[in-house]
Amino acid sequence: MNKVDYDRALYYTHRSEWDNLLILMVRTKDHFLSKKIEHFLHAYNFEHDYTVIENNLYSLLRYIDHANDNVCETDIHTTIM
Repeated sequence: MNKVDYDRALYYTHRSEWDNLLILMVRTKDHFLSKKIEHFLHAYNFEHDYTVIENNLYSLLRYIDHANDNVCETDIHTTIM
């Protein structure tokens, strides 16, 4: 997948740019990232329990970290070979 998508997702989440995060959700080719963003934005807008919002946010951030690590490892392996 595209490392830029993960960087943008992290940046938009950090800056609370929900409109841009929504656009990224629609445009990314990573379906898991799209679903994590969708769940977080839905919880943020409609959930009254802060722990649900927090859990969705941490789930999104964990996935971004995981995916970013995998993209970096793939880049390293292709660079070495």
